[in-house]
Amino acid sequence: MAEAKITSGRAHRNGCAAFIKDRRGATAVEFAIVATPFLALIVALIQTFMVFFAQSHLEAVVQQASRQILTGQTQTSTTGDTTAQAQTAFHQTVCSQVAILFSCSGLMVDVQVATSWSTANTSTPTLTYDAQGNVTNVWQYNPGNAGDIVVVRVMYLWPVFLGPLGFTLSNQPNGSRLLMATAAFQNEPAS
Repeated sequence: MAEAKITSGRAHRNGCAAFIKDRRGATAVEFAIVATPFLALIVALIQTFMVFFAQSHLEAVVQQASRQILTGQTQTSTTGDTTAQAQTAFHQTVCSQVAILFSCSGLMVDVQVATSWSTANTSTPTLTYDAQGNVTNVWQYNPGNAGDIVVVRVMYLWPVFLGPLGFTLSNQPNGSRLLMATAAFQNEPAS
């Protein structure tokens, strides 16, 4: 009886040694160990690239749209319109240029006149949300007159997802990232 237990123990040790020496699945295990962090890094890089690309695109669009206020085109084309109509027209101008990456309904456009360069509000606004997660801030629209200092801010909540290992680019309580582009300028004199 003692001999059977010794043989059984020796066979178990030989089986473990054979398992350790077996290299047939080693490549698959090594790939799984290396692939997981590599794929996590790729996901984080793609998300970071998309956020910075969208931010860059938004800034270019704001510069183009603001030029219409700077030169007085917006003011003359909306003469006789109500403030709401003029605001909608300018929002549509911005929207027509960003439709590739952004949803027009998510764009928030704020146009303000400042009394001096030191009082120009170019800061990121604090967004307020309702129970459904919609932004409740009220945005101004005042393109000013010739010689006025104008600040145009366009904001968008870019959806981001929680990345690997807790990596996230969100800066809002609803898990999205606020992208904002600003242009501050003095309107050209009327010709």
